[in-house]
Amino acid sequence: MSLNRRNFFAKGGAVAAGATAALATPAIAQSAPEIKWRLTSSFPKALDTIYGTAETFAKYVSEATDGKFQIQVFPAGEIAPGLEAANEVGKGSIEMCHTASYYYWGKDPTFAFATAVPFGLNARQQNGWMYYGGGIDLLNEFYAGHNLIAFPCGNTGAQMGGWFSKEIKSVADMQGVKMRIGGFGGKVVTKIGVVPQQIAGGDIYPALEKGTIDAAEWVGPYDDEKLGFYKVAKFYYYPGWWEGGAMLHVMTNTAKWAELPATYQSIVKTAAQAANADMMAKYDARNPEALKKLVGAGAVLRPYPQDVMEACFNAAKETYAEISAGNAPFKKIHDAMMAYRADAYLWQQVSENTFDAFMMNQQRKKAL
Repeated sequence: MSLNRRNFFAKGGAVAAGATAALATPAIAQSAPEIKWRLTSSFPKALDTIYGTAETFAKYVSEATDGKFQIQVFPAGEIAPGLEAANEVGKGSIEMCHTASYYYWGKDPTFAFATAVPFGLNARQQNGWMYYGGGIDLLNEFYAGHNLIAFPCGNTGAQMGGWFSKEIKSVADMQGVKMRIGGFGGKVVTKIGVVPQQIAGGDIYPALEKGTIDAAEWVGPYDDEKLGFYKVAKFYYYPGWWEGGAMLHVMTNTAKWAELPATYQSIVKTAAQAANADMMAKYDARNPEALKKLVGAGAVLRPYPQDVMEACFNAAKETYAEISAGNAPFKKIHDAMMAYRADAYLWQQVSENTFDAFMMNQQRKKAL
C-alpha cells in the first residue's frame, strides 16, 4: 500500500470516527440548554410527603436532563407565603409552584375542581378524569386566564374529616363551630352553620391550642400526627367528604413555559405524572401505622353522623347550582366532572367496592 493510500484511509477513518461520534451524541445533549428555576411550595418542609413530592418532581426532571434543568424547591414562606404560591407564579415573579389549586377558590371557585370539591371524585377517579376525561385540558383552558399552566403532581387520597374539641352528634352541633377547612368546602359548610377559616398548615396547631378555632382539618393520619393535632383536639372525624381525592399540581407561569424546549416540556409532564403516583403510594403506605399511633395517643375516631353527611351533600348541590348560574367556566367544568362522576361510581360499586367490602369484613374478623 502506498503512503498516499495509507494517508487517505487514515484521514477517512478519522472522518468516519468523527461522524460516528456525532451520531452517537444524544439529541437532547445537542440542544438542551442549562436552566435554573425556582419552585415555591405551599407546604412546610416538616411535611415530608406533601412537601417532599415537589422535591421528588424536581429530582426526576434533573435526572432526565442530565442535570441541565435544575428546579430548586423552597418551602412555604421562604420566597412566597403558602397561600400565595400560584399568585406569585401567575405574576411571573417565580417560575413554578407546587400547590393545591383550591387555595385560590376565593378568586374564582373554578380553581377548586383541580384539587377536590365536596362529594366529587376519589383519587382514582380524579386521575381518570384528569388524564382520560379531559380534565387537564379543561383546567388549563381556565388557568390560561391567570397566566398559569398546570399538571397533576400528587394526591392524598380521601382525607380525614378533621379534629374537633367537642363531639359532634348531629347537625345542630355544627352550628357556630369555627373550623379551619381548606378550599371550596368552606363555602359549603356555611350552609349548615359552620364558620370556615382558611389557615396555612403551619398555623393550625397554635390556633387550636389558643381556642381561636374549634376544629381543623388538614390531610390524614401521617401528616396530622406530625403536626400534633391530637394534643389539642380529641375527636377525629371521617370522612373528609370535601376532599375525596385531593390532588396537587405543579403550576408554571405560561410565559416561562413557552420558553422551554419541547423536550423539557415533555419531561416536566412526565416527571409530574410520576410524582403524582409516588405521593399517593407514600400516603397509602404510611397512614395505617400513623392512625394506630394516633388512637394509641388518645385520639377518638368518629364517623360524621348521617344527618351531617346528608345535610352537607344537599348544601353542596345547592352551592354548585348557585355558582353555575353566574359563572360559565365553573359550570363547564362542573358539568364535565359530575358527568364523569356518575359513570365512575356506577362502575366502582360493582367489582371494586364489593371486593373491598369483603376484605374489610375479613379485617374486622381479624382474618387478615
